[in-house]
Amino acid sequence: MKVKVLGCSAVELPHARLTSFLVDDRLLLDAGTIGTVLHEKQQSKVRHVLLTHAHLDHIKDLPFLADNIALHNKNRHLKVYSISDVISALKTNIFNDIVWPDFTKIPTSEAPIIRLETIRAGKSFKVDGFRVTAYEVNHAAPAVAYLIEDKKQKKLLYTGDTGPNTKIWQSLDTTHLHALITEVSLPNIQKNIALKAGHLTPVLLKKELEKMKRLPDTIFITHFKPVYKKKVQQELKELNISNIRLLKDGDVHEI
Repeated sequence: MKVKVLGCSAVELPHARLTSFLVDDRLLLDAGTIGTVLHEKQQSKVRHVLLTHAHLDHIKDLPFLADNIALHNKNRHLKVYSISDVISALKTNIFNDIVWPDFTKIPTSEAPIIRLETIRAGKSFKVDGFRVTAYEVNHAAPAVAYLIEDKKQKKLLYTGDTGPNTKIWQSLDTTHLHALITEVSLPNIQKNIALKAGHLTPVLLKKELEKMKRLPDTIFITHFKPVYKKKVQQELKELNISNIRLLKDGDVHEI
């Protein structure tokens, strides 16, 4: 399983791109950054998108991806998966012929560019050779994490945005994770803000990891705000967990 970091920041700046990960060139985890990184041919390989939640930093480039598919690949469609709250938000607020054309009906309702697929937390489903399971997480908006397993039985858990959460670790009690991509948005001094907003700090991350019977082989950290990057990096180092890695835009990791 190859994971390319299209973006791993909580804000967009000239040196920081919004959250999106490309798995094996064809599956997107969130859609904050696509068009400024992938050219048309690379975008044409993308077949599926898993959205964790509907916040703009995780969906921003989805409308532009739909437009590029319509322009360059009219005979194919893109499947977008998420929980009902997220699918409803996309229909109501994005693909509504006001903010953006309704690509769920273009060129026709029977054969649209975008097919929105509602999934349920706790239920597994197949996506282009991957087995995917969604799990509820604790965030300011309705959100899920995704456990992704490939044909070689490599397992990646992508939490998206989340605060402290016991249920997901109980659900994954016996699962050996080859990789975990999780967030640390804020430094420890902003713990109270993190808890209210449904985010993690380094100390809160450590408490989450202590809920696991076995640590993942590698723990990748995403969604930090550039203004806090050095502080968060130092606080993560102080945890003394050797397999923590801070992600960078453009990274490619083989899991």
